[in-house]
Amino acid sequence: MNSQLRSKAIVSGIGATPFGVLPDEDAYTLGMQALTAALADAGLERHDIDALIVVRIPDYQRFSEGYGIDPKLAFALQGQGRMTGVAMELGASLIASGSARTVAIAYGNDGRSRGATYGGSADGYGSGNAALWSAYGMTSPGAVHAMMFAQHAHQYGTDPLALAEISVTFRHHASLNPQAVMRNPITVADHQNSRFIAEPLRLFDYCLINDGGVAVILSTADAAGDQPHPPVYVRAVDTQTRMVGSGFPPADYWRAPMQALARSTYANAGLAPDDMDALMIYDNFSPTVLFSLEGFGYCEPGESGAWVWEGNLRLGGRFPANTSGGHLSESYMQGWGLVVESVRQVRKSAGPRQVPNAHNVHYMCAAPVCSSIIFSDTP
Repeated sequence: MNSQLRSKAIVSGIGATPFGVLPDEDAYTLGMQALTAALADAGLERHDIDALIVVRIPDYQRFSEGYGIDPKLAFALQGQGRMTGVAMELGASLIASGSARTVAIAYGNDGRSRGATYGGSADGYGSGNAALWSAYGMTSPGAVHAMMFAQHAHQYGTDPLALAEISVTFRHHASLNPQAVMRNPITVADHQNSRFIAEPLRLFDYCLINDGGVAVILSTADAAGDQPHPPVYVRAVDTQTRMVGSGFPPADYWRAPMQALARSTYANAGLAPDDMDALMIYDNFSPTVLFSLEGFGYCEPGESGAWVWEGNLRLGGRFPANTSGGHLSESYMQGWGLVVESVRQVRKSAGPRQVPNAHNVHYMCAAPVCSSIIFSDTP
C-alpha cells in the first residue's frame, strides 16, 4: 500500500516555538503557537484544516476547542518519538485516500517545566513499558541504549570515540542554528571528560529535555502551485514495529525492521542511499545514530563507528546529518525538529547550515516502531 503514498502529500507549512524552559506554557499552548506559525508559513487559514493530529498533546477535543477549529477528522497520538513517523504516515494516508486535503500535525512538549522523567517504576510516559523492565535494571531508556552500545562495542570493537564524533559534530551544527538550546562548541576531549550517566554513555550522549512546540501542515500535492514555498514532497514514508524483545536491548539493534523499511522506502521512492543529500537521524542517544546508519544501509553492520569517525556526518561530509543540532544539541522534540529541518534543507532555507543542492533528505528512527521518511523537491 505504501507505494501508493509516493508524493501524494507535500509539506506546505512548518512552525516551531522557541525551545527551552517555558514555564508559562503547556502542551496545548505550545502546540497552538506552532500550528499558527505553520499555517502562516503555508499561507492557509484555520478553516482550511480537514484533519488534525495532535502528538503528546493529551486531548484532540480540548485542543480543537481552544484553537477554534472543527476538522473532519481528529486523532491524538502518544508523545513517544516513534510516533513521529506514525503521524506522518497517517497524514499522508489521509491525503492519498482523499479523506483530507490539508492535515495539521501539532506537537506540544512541556516536559522540562513539568519535570518529566523517563523510565523507572513510576514512569507513566507513553506505554508504561519502562515499569515492566525496571525491576531488572533497565531503569531508563538511557540504560537500555548504554547496554546496546556496550554490546555493539564487544561484538564489533566499536570505539567509544565514535560517540564523541557524533556529539561534537551535532553541536557544531547547532552552533549555526539560532534556535538551538546548546550552541557552544564542544571538543572530543570535552566529551571524553564529561561524566558517565549510564556507562559507557556520557553526559553529551544524552538528548536535551526541553519545552517547545512544532507543527507540520501536509497538503495534497495538486495544491503545490498555490503554496508560497516550493513544494517538499513526502516521497516515501513507512513504519515497521519490533515490539517483541524491545524492552531489553534487541540483539540486532532493531536492524531487521530497519532493513525491511529500507527496502520498502527506497523502492517506493525510486531512490537509493547514494541519492540522499542529508540525513536526519533520531538521536535520543548518540549510539542510536550508529544503529540507524547500519540498519538503513549507509554502512555495513559493525562498521558505523569507523564510518562516522571519518567525518561522513559533518557539514561538508558525504551525508551531513542533523544539521539543526538534533536532539543532542538543538532540543528533544522527539523527531519533530528533525522533520522541520528536513523541510528547511529541501527548501534550501537552512541558512549557514544549508547543504548545497539538497534534493533528497532521509529521516529515520530506530525504535520499537521504526520509521523512514524521504523528503524530496521532486515527485
